[in-house]
Amino acid sequence: MIETFAVVLGIAVVTAGIVVIRHHYWPPAPDEEAREDVAEYISMMVGVLYALVLGLSMVSVWETRSGAVSHVQAEASAAHQIRLLSAGLPALEGERTRGAVDAYVHHVVSAEWPAMAAGRPPGRRGWELLSDLRAAGQVPADATPAQQATLQETLAQLSALDDARRGREADVADTLSPVLWFGLIVGGVLTVAFMFMFGVRRSLTHMVMVMGLSALITFTVLLVYQLNEPFNGMFAVDSSPFTRYFTGS
Repeated sequence: MIETFAVVLGIAVVTAGIVVIRHHYWPPAPDEEAREDVAEYISMMVGVLYALVLGLSMVSVWETRSGAVSHVQAEASAAHQIRLLSAGLPALEGERTRGAVDAYVHHVVSAEWPAMAAGRPPGRRGWELLSDLRAAGQVPADATPAQQATLQETLAQLSALDDARRGREADVADTLSPVLWFGLIVGGVLTVAFMFMFGVRRSLTHMVMVMGLSALITFTVLLVYQLNEPFNGMFAVDSSPFTRYFTGS
């Protein structure tokens, strides 16, 4: 958080320095037409350019993060339900199911989360543990009707866990398009650069306008950057849904 505000402040100070240099070495000519409507021009640029490019970028990264949150919560909830349902299985199958789901959750929290934070896919080991979990809950043919019903519900939760895991893996690779990054960076630079092409006689007014605009653009681009990777950064999705249900994982 401190680094973000430091970058925003630094960019604003740099642009303010450029305004001072511009007014010192290239002041508006006495007969130059005053452009006091530059504030309206800035509003138009921000509204037209960044309402499109920045708005689309924000929606994209926010939807990715929201999807990651939903997938993680669904996966953790399904794993928790499977552990609870194991009590209704035959003793041996129930014990194996609890051990398998605990091993799966432990691997997700201790191995997969650091990998996802580094931008790497979770890997195949999680799927192997999920296969072990699926095999652990198979009940014998002489199981009671209640145990058979519990098995069916366990299989339904396994299907939900499988879908949620696939979604979580897709979220790791679902980052902002390079085309939108190009629009964010180049569009921001051009928007600020246009500020130096119009004559504003009051240098302090010009400085405040440029500092405010550059700080706003820098902050929003940094916000998109922080939201771009759902499992890394300031707004990273953590493993708390798993640790909430499985203490010590």
